Amino acid sequence: MAESNFFTPEVFVFLKQLKRNNDREWFAKNKARYEECVVQPALAFINAFAPHLEEISPNLVADARATRGSLFRIYRDTRFSHDKRPYKTHVGMHFFHAKGTDAHAPGFYLHIEPGQCFVAGGLWHPDNATLTKIRSAIVSQPEAWKKVRGKLSPSSDQLKKTPRGFPPDHPFAEDLKLKSFVASVTLKDAQVCNGRFLRDFTSQCRKIAPLLEFTTQALGLKF
Repeated sequence: MAESNFFTPEVFVFLKQLKRNNDREWFAKNKARYEECVVQPALAFINAFAPHLEEISPNLVADARATRGSLFRIYRDTRFSHDKRPYKTHVGMHFFHAKGTDAHAPGFYLHIEPGQCFVAGGLWHPDNATLTKIRSAIVSQPEAWKKVRGKLSPSSDQLKKTPRGFPPDHPFAEDLKLKSFVASVTLKDAQVCNGRFLRDFTSQCRKIAPLLEFTTQALGLKF
């Protein structure tokens, strides 16, 4: 695997400054910097990751388009929020399943934010119908679930009781209460700017892949 630097420390400098100056006037003056240190490196990284992602799963997508692809928009949706700050202060990339392209579809995720970088994979806050399918797969395939559940990241985002229709005495009753099925690994800022980052990110995705495979197949999708 060819080693190359995609991101530089400037991405963290920019995000820190954006957090302090989260307004349209400042962003307009610094948009060229945003394109140079965020957008261009991110799209290059997505493009370079694509063949490695295909080896993990040919049904996941690394889309290097500037819009409506793997790179999330920097603009916040403030229509229904009391927080009217116009911009996100992190960079997000979603390597989604071909059958679903929103943030709640199964896939891998890369989060870049000063002091809070991480790689994740699985299903984040899916709708109730999707949750029911995952929970049903856990009940019907306990041995398969047992092999992958250890990859789950600890979560307080869960129901207080076992959901209706599922056995409260099931060996994995606590897992049935979960609202998300996600594995994540923390990254240091220096790792993101390292020439080995593509290799390291691919390695972490491979480790998370069994959990993602279980959840994807539980939805009736090919992994």
